Amino acid sequence: MDFTTVTTALASKSYDKVADVCENLMLQVAADGISYQDDWPYAIHLLSHIYVHDINSARFLWKSIPSSIKESQPEVTAAWKIGQRLWLRDYAGVHEAIRGFDWSQELQGLVTAFSELYTKKMFQLLLSAYSTISIQDAALFLGMNEDDATSYVLQQGWTVDPASQMLTVKKQPIVIEQKLDPSKLQRLTEYVFHLEH
Repeated sequence: MDFTTVTTALASKSYDKVADVCENLMLQVAADGISYQDDWPYAIHLLSHIYVHDINSARFLWKSIPSSIKESQPEVTAAWKIGQRLWLRDYAGVHEAIRGFDWSQELQGLVTAFSELYTKKMFQLLLSAYSTISIQDAALFLGMNEDDATSYVLQQGWTVDPASQMLTVKKQPIVIEQKLDPSKLQRLTEYVFHLEH
């Protein structure tokens, strides 16, 4: 079976497109009546859904994978462990599941990209949900040891109280982008002109 489109998407680091590529290829293969189950790239397919935060699709895919594949391909099971942790909102467990497996060369880029994306998402969650948080809790959310987590958030402008081991969150200023509509500006100009004359 030809998985060139999948490997091309991975090679070009178009990770947000891999799930769609896999889905389209699966539909095409099914329409052609070709048996694909034994050599299908299930780990890539699962992780690509996880990458785009489509946990429902990942769950459905997991349920459709034959037991023989789940038992014979540990990387598929390892990929699903990440999905399970996301489903359960076990934020620290997601990082543990990522680090808990020696990923193949083919998947390392996708897993690393997801890990970085997930860390940024968790940072945004902390930013929006907390005004202060313990170093220990921040480290769990960010999937880092306490020193690395402290360094990471200090680079984002947060402050640390060494005595209490608490971090103070620096809220980002809310920037409201105002778009100038030329037709509204024209009407306003005409209205002001009318008032002055």
